[in-house]
Amino acid sequence: MSGICEGRVVVITGAGGGLGASYAKAFALEGAKVVVNDINAAAAQATVDAITAAGGKAVANTNSITDYADAENIVKQAVDTFGGLDVVVNNAGICKDRMFASMTEAEWDAVITVHLKGHFCLSSHAVHYWRDQAKAGNKVDARIINTSSGAGLNGSVGQSNYAAAKGGIASLTLNQAAELRRYGITANCLAPAGRTGMTEVVFADMMKKPEDGAFDFFDPANVAPLVVWLGSAESAAVTGRIFEAQGGKISIADGWRTTTGVDKGARWTPSEIGGAMDTLLSAEVPAQKVYGS
Repeated sequence: MSGICEGRVVVITGAGGGLGASYAKAFALEGAKVVVNDINAAAAQATVDAITAAGGKAVANTNSITDYADAENIVKQAVDTFGGLDVVVNNAGICKDRMFASMTEAEWDAVITVHLKGHFCLSSHAVHYWRDQAKAGNKVDARIINTSSGAGLNGSVGQSNYAAAKGGIASLTLNQAAELRRYGITANCLAPAGRTGMTEVVFADMMKKPEDGAFDFFDPANVAPLVVWLGSAESAAVTGRIFEAQGGKISIADGWRTTTGVDKGARWTPSEIGGAMDTLLSAEVPAQKVYGS
């Protein structure tokens, strides 16, 4: 197989199904060698089998992204099997939905650990590998592709743990892009809409596959072309962006920006804040609504 990722080595987490499996298959079709990471060994192998049956190259991996030492073995397998590493797609995630007033510490910790810490653990080891390559004088053209969510960008009722983790991932991406460019590493982030194990229960009716042969808006394969392009050499000039992808639409999420504000030129008194607030709010461009509100 040949394509825009010919010869590139890609690690994709949570690639046993849903979006991750679609990404893995799409990368392989474009010539990449893929490490399919998933804690579900059978699911990971099923993705690998589909790739190899189509003529692609892939291996399964079941190391944990939430254990820092174990996550290093994902990078080692990519290097040992395929001779290097070019792209990390942090896709794996879980949901433990509950209204904030009822959320348990365990539900909070589980989601933050899988999403936010999981993004850190694998990316950290990949960056160590790439930095060492750069310091050795080797050309590095590497990619980190993170996964946020509309919940992380706008909030989502009943998902405070998930929204906090995904918002943290968006901010992490900005930092990675600013810090890692010197080593030849770009970092971008996705907020994808697709039918996955996490969405098929909560949004089953909305996301069900059309029966009339119409365009399948929530097919996870719709997101894959953007991810593959971001993992290719063609995307070298793009970093620090948060992309939203749903159906056939790609957009950039425009982040927090400082407004003109109200400047007194001296310290405010508490009694003056009300008038200043009226001025600020009257000129405000309201944020998008929190999902479910």
